[in-house]
Amino acid sequence: MKRTKMAGVFLFVGFLLVYLMFVKHHYSTTNTRDHHGLGGLHGPPPPRDQTVSDRLTDDRTASTGRSYQYGIMFDAGSTGTRIHIFKFKIELNEAPTLAHETFRAITPGLSAYADDPEKCAAGIMDLLVLAQSIVPPSSWTLTPLVLKATAGLRLLPGEKAEHLLDRVRALFAESPFLSRDDSVSIMDGTDEGISAWITVNFLTGDLHSADSSTVGMLDLGGGSTQITFSPQDEKTIQTSPTDYIRSFRMFNSTHTVYTHSYLGLGLMSARLAVLGGVDASPLEGSTELVSPCLAPESSGSWEHADVVYTVRGQKAGEPVYEACRTKVEKVLYRKVVKVSEAADVDFYAFSYYYDRAVDLGVIEEETGGTIRVVDYMEAAKRVCGGPSLSPLQSPFLCLDLVYISVLLQELGFPPNKQFKLARTIDQVETSWALGATFHYIESLKTH
Repeated sequence: MKRTKMAGVFLFVGFLLVYLMFVKHHYSTTNTRDHHGLGGLHGPPPPRDQTVSDRLTDDRTASTGRSYQYGIMFDAGSTGTRIHIFKFKIELNEAPTLAHETFRAITPGLSAYADDPEKCAAGIMDLLVLAQSIVPPSSWTLTPLVLKATAGLRLLPGEKAEHLLDRVRALFAESPFLSRDDSVSIMDGTDEGISAWITVNFLTGDLHSADSSTVGMLDLGGGSTQITFSPQDEKTIQTSPTDYIRSFRMFNSTHTVYTHSYLGLGLMSARLAVLGGVDASPLEGSTELVSPCLAPESSGSWEHADVVYTVRGQKAGEPVYEACRTKVEKVLYRKVVKVSEAADVDFYAFSYYYDRAVDLGVIEEETGGTIRVVDYMEAAKRVCGGPSLSPLQSPFLCLDLVYISVLLQELGFPPNKQFKLARTIDQVETSWALGATFHYIESLKTH
C-alpha cells in the first residue's frame, strides 16, 4: 500500500516538473520571437536604454530586410518657411535611397513675426498637419522633426530670434513626431555648406560607396557664399585654417571636407560693398551710391535690407570693366583663402552662379548645363563694355559678372575650370535640406 502511494506521489511530481518545463520553454520562445519583431505588429516595447537607431535597426530585421524611414525638415528662410517630408527606403547593409519627397512652402518667413511670435503658430501647425497626413501613424514616433533657420533669423536681435524658436519648439513638442532639444536651431553657414554637399553627393550616388570620388559644391547666396569639397591632398588638410576642415560620419563612412562660409560675400552684400555702402542702416542722407561698375552717367534706385538707395554711374572715363574689376579686387582683398587643390575637383555650382548663367543664355533655366570661369569673365567684359543695358537686363549685370569671375579666381579656380550647374538632380532639389536630414538622422545613432 505504501509502495502504491509513493509511486503515485513520484508520478505526480514527475508530471508537474514536465508541465513546468513545458510552460517555461513556451514563454521563452514567445518572448524571443516578439523581441525580434516576428510575434505581431507591435511586440514588447524596446528597453529603456535602447536608442532610436537600435529600434530602427530592429524594424529593418523583419523578414523582408527592407523598410521605410521618414524625415521632416523645415527650412525657415528669410522669405518663407518650407517643409520637406522625405521617405527613405532602407535596405539591410546598403545606403538608403530616396523613395519620395513632399514639399510645401508658406510665406512670410518666421522673421516677419519677430514682434509677435504667437502669430507664427498657425503656419507651422498647417505644415505639421500636412506631415501627419503623409507619414503613417506607425512611424510618427520614429520620424525626426527638425527646423533649421537661415538668413532671416540670423539677422534678428538674439532675444527676438530665440522667442520665435521657443514658440516653434513648443509646437514640435506637442506633435507626435520625434522632437529633441536640438530639433530647432539657427543653422550656421558652414553646416549649410556641408548639408548641400551631402545632398549633391547623395543624389549623384557618390556617397553610396566608400570608394567613390565625390564632387565639390559652390553656393553663392545673397548674404554669404560657401565652398565645400573632400580634399585628397594631405597638404590641403595640413595647410588650411583649422576650422575649415571638418569630419563627420555618414552611411558608415567617415568623410573629411574642406568647407567655409564667407559671410558678407554673398552677391547682394557684395553689391553693396562694391557700390560703396556698408551692411548697416545708412545715416540720414547717405543713401546715394556712385560706382564705376554702373553704366556711365546712369541713375536708378536699388533696395537692399529695407533701404532704398540711389545708385549712379561715374562720369565717362576709364573703361568700365577695368575700373569695376579694380574695385571688386579691393573689396575681396585678403578676404578669401585660395586653395589650389580645388582646381582638380569636379564642382557643382548653385544659386546666383546659376541665375547669372541663365541671364547670359549660357544655360537653359529648366535644364541647367555647364559653364567655365572664363565664360563669366568674357561675358563681364562684353556687358561692361557694351552700350547701355536694355530695360530687360539688370543694371547690375556688369557688377555681378565681374564679382563672380574675380571671386572664383580668388577661391583658386583657373579660367578654364568648368562647373556643372543644376537646380535639381533626378528631379530632387539640390538644396541643403536633404543633406541636413541625413546628417540629423546620423546624429541619432550616437544618442
